[in-house]
Amino acid sequence: MINKKWDEVLKDDLKADYFRKLGIFVKSEYKTKTIFPDYAYIFNALRLTDYDDVKVVILGQDPYHGVGEAHGLSFSVRKGIKRPPSLDNIFKELYDDLGIKRENNDLTDWAKQGVLLLNSVLTVVKDRPLSHKEHGWEIFTDNIIKYLNKREKPIVFILWGSYARSKKQMITNPNHYIIESVHPSPLSVYRGFFGSKPFSKTNQFLKEHGIKEINW
Repeated sequence: MINKKWDEVLKDDLKADYFRKLGIFVKSEYKTKTIFPDYAYIFNALRLTDYDDVKVVILGQDPYHGVGEAHGLSFSVRKGIKRPPSLDNIFKELYDDLGIKRENNDLTDWAKQGVLLLNSVLTVVKDRPLSHKEHGWEIFTDNIIKYLNKREKPIVFILWGSYARSKKQMITNPNHYIIESVHPSPLSVYRGFFGSKPFSKTNQFLKEHGIKEINW
């Protein structure tokens, strides 16, 4: 369904009653409304970043709800689509932190290097943010965090904003490293996101643990 390793890790979830009900709900929504991302991209983050390959998790809330934006990776938009304000601020911090001027708004290259770009809710109705919250996605994605927490190999969890930071309680394994700040949205970015240096901190941690750094 997703790929061999994630299917194995998530085998109990994929058979669970909550996931069956979630599947019925999601399929019905796609038939009757405009839903993002495209159906084929719902599990894009898991397909691009396998369980054993995860080095970093960047947790978002739910997909972008504008036409053509979401493609299954948190904070990322398809190539050629206008950069959303939060992603613009992420790139400003990347430049201030590491001097990297990034033009491509599609973060697939991060995902292929081991950055799991995971939203807590994986689908959304057009122009209606959080419209698919509390239908079961949060159970599924919270369990993904819990399964990653069990891993011995260190992971950096990047939690931006109060919603992502609420997931901190599930990250109890001392092998892992948590980086947290306010959200990169224009409403909060000047209250501690700018200057937080998440990219250099991530690479320093990976380097210290003998893990190949991310080419941001």
